[in-house]
Amino acid sequence: MHGENSLELIFVLLGLMTVLAALARRTQIPYPIFLLLGGLAISFIPKLPTVELDPEMVFLLFLPPILTSSAYNTPIRDFKRNLRPILLLSLGLVIFTVLGIGVLMHFLIPQMPWAVAFVLGAILAPPDAIAATSIAERLGLPKRIVTILEGESLVNDASALIIYRAAIAAVAVVGGHFSLLELARDFVWVSLGGIAVGLALGFVINRMVTWLSDTPVEILLTLIGSFAAYVIAEQFHLSGVLASVVLGVYLGRQSPKAMSAQSRVESKVVWETLVFLINGTVFLLIGLQLPSVLSSLKADNMQNLLGYAVAVSLTVVVLRFVWVFPASYLPRILSRSLRERDPPPSWKYLTVISWTGMRGIVSLAAALSLPLEFPYRDLVIFLTFAVILVTLVGQGLSLPWLIGKLDLPKDTSHHREESWARLTAARAGLSKLDALEGEDWAKAGQVSALRSRYTNLQERYSARFWGQVHEHHEENSEAFTRLRFTLIEAELESLVEMRDNGTINDETMRNIQHELDLEWLRLESAGNRE
Repeated sequence: MHGENSLELIFVLLGLMTVLAALARRTQIPYPIFLLLGGLAISFIPKLPTVELDPEMVFLLFLPPILTSSAYNTPIRDFKRNLRPILLLSLGLVIFTVLGIGVLMHFLIPQMPWAVAFVLGAILAPPDAIAATSIAERLGLPKRIVTILEGESLVNDASALIIYRAAIAAVAVVGGHFSLLELARDFVWVSLGGIAVGLALGFVINRMVTWLSDTPVEILLTLIGSFAAYVIAEQFHLSGVLASVVLGVYLGRQSPKAMSAQSRVESKVVWETLVFLINGTVFLLIGLQLPSVLSSLKADNMQNLLGYAVAVSLTVVVLRFVWVFPASYLPRILSRSLRERDPPPSWKYLTVISWTGMRGIVSLAAALSLPLEFPYRDLVIFLTFAVILVTLVGQGLSLPWLIGKLDLPKDTSHHREESWARLTAARAGLSKLDALEGEDWAKAGQVSALRSRYTNLQERYSARFWGQVHEHHEENSEAFTRLRFTLIEAELESLVEMRDNGTINDETMRNIQHELDLEWLRLESAGNRE
């Protein structure tokens, strides 16, 4: 970044990100939409410093944490159950989109090399699931739809970016030679290699985390590991994207056993903050780059540019509809066993999946990482931003309306599963309590109090699981939670008062306050789920 006021600009951008995030939370609109609009608004401010991002550093700085964080939270069981539709979207639809956009751009601009057109297709191929899944979960859509969208977003980043790398390499070749056979061969090699790097590094990091038992170091190690997986894989010309993804999946599966409770809690906060900062930085920085991009394109007819943007945006949206419906119904028409095992989904669900093709951070990062000498670079960045604007804002804001119009039934299956898990955990606690009852250190009064508590939990979650909600348990639970919140507030006020009048020091206050904060968060989290 150039200019005397670059440091001040950084703080202004951070402040703007905070304000936009607060607005998003108040309006219950996914924050990427606000960040995108904020970036667009910045581009209209005159005399802003010129921003030049090193294309080679864009992927390294922005992608690994985003990919590792998403993979960390992947529900593996649900992912495997929905592997077929996920692969159809993340592989089949990606290739379909790359080819469709490539053909369109070659038709609109015949002098554009095929490889360049396919680069744009690869950039626009992967949807961003953040906005779609946040809306879907809030409106109670079936868990299967949310799982498919999350799984698609996780895998299609890798598939699209592998094609993206291959197409860029083809541009560097004289004549822009682009061989689908060579692409398929390279795809398999770099994919398997990236997976191997992610697994190997994940194993090493997991062993180190288990051995260290030091929260700040553990969190730092996982952060460094995300970047290391990407760098190591890329050094061997493998998929750094897949390496980061596989690392996240591996660590996510192992963290319940390897990390302490404190490490898991604090790690979640650190990673969520980092991902938010990366999203905000990329969306706002594009606003600082847009003026220079548009100025370099001013020689072209603005009417033509807008025509390209509309054509590409509509094509991206239409291609998803064209793929989703046949890919869902044709296999079932052709396979009776599949039809019986997994009946055809409602057209309403397929409409929602088709409409949730919002583009986001990965597409933007891919466009910004294009080499400075890349042919049609400014046009590709402009079209990428246009498609993100149309899909993220247009489809993102209209998705709740669409879901309401389709009148989809709300999915409560995850509540039943959670009740079963809580019931099983309570039974395990009671069983352990029975085994410990004879121990000298297990006092009779304490055992009795805990038995009463666990018995109440068992009855409560058993009733919920079987759909036989006992008002006595629910009222007691709600009343208890409200009462506990009120008491925690009183305790916190008392601590601050003692600190202010000098009865206790700040360290004592913070230690006790931390315990009360954790209890508050636990009650709040349980209340949100229920």
